Amino acid sequence: MSVYLYLVAIITGIGTGVITSLIGASGVMIIVPILTMFFSVSAHTAIGTSLFVDVIASLTVSYSYYKSGNIELKSGIWIAITSIFGAQLGAMLASNMGDSNLSSSFGIVLLLAGFAMLRKGLKNKKAESTAPKKFINFKHEWQKIVVALIIGLGIGILSGIFGAGGGVMILLALIMILSFPLHKAIGTSTLIMAVTAFSSTIGYGARGNIDFTLGVIISVGAVIGGVVGSRYANKFNEKTLQKVVGICFMAMGIIMTVIACLS
Repeated sequence: MSVYLYLVAIITGIGTGVITSLIGASGVMIIVPILTMFFSVSAHTAIGTSLFVDVIASLTVSYSYYKSGNIELKSGIWIAITSIFGAQLGAMLASNMGDSNLSSSFGIVLLLAGFAMLRKGLKNKKAESTAPKKFINFKHEWQKIVVALIIGLGIGILSGIFGAGGGVMILLALIMILSFPLHKAIGTSTLIMAVTAFSSTIGYGARGNIDFTLGVIISVGAVIGGVVGSRYANKFNEKTLQKVVGICFMAMGIIMTVIACLS
C-alpha cells in the first residue's frame, strides 16, 4: 500500500472520529465508500472493517462523554441488549446478499440519511430552542423498557446489514422517544453503538470479511478525531455541521449507487 493510501486511511479515520463525537453518527457512512472506491475492497469487507473501526471510535468518544457525566445507562442498556442479537441476524442476512445489491442498498441508505440530516439542518432557528417532541407518553416504566428492547432489535438488524453501528438511529430514538437531553443522548448512543458494532464485527469477522490492517490504520485516525471532536463538541454549530455532512452523505450515496448499477 502506497504512502498516499496510508494518508487517505488516516484522514478517513480522523473524519470518522470527529463525526462520531459531534453528532453520534457511525463512521460507516465515510469508511465504506472510501474503502470501496479507493482501496478496491468488496462491500462486505468494507462494511466489516468499518464496524471494527466503529467499536474503537465509539468507545473513545463515549469515554469522553462519560467523563463529562453525559451517559445514561438505565434506558440505554435495554437497547444494547437486543441490538446484540439483532446485529447477528443482520450480519447473517447480509452474507446472503451479493456485493452489487449490498452496495446499491447502502447507497440508498446514504441518500436517505443525507437528506434527513440536510433537512434537519435547514430547519429554522426557532425549532432549535424547542424541546424534543415525545412520540410516546409512558405511564409505566415497563412500557419504556419494552419499547427500548424493540428499538434495539431493529437497530441491531440494520447495523448488521449495512455496517452502521446505529448511532444516528439510536440518537433519534433516545431524543424523540425516550426524551434524552441532546448531549446525554449523544454520549449514550455512542456507547450503545460500540456494543452493537462489536456484535456485528464478530459476525463479519467469523466470515472473513474484515481487513484488520486497514482497520487498525483507520482506527488510529479515529481515536485522534474522536478525542479532539469530543473536547470541542459544544463549540460547533450543530445545524451547519448537519447540512455539510448531509450533502456529503448524499453525494457518496449517489456515487455508490451509480457504481453498483454499472458493475
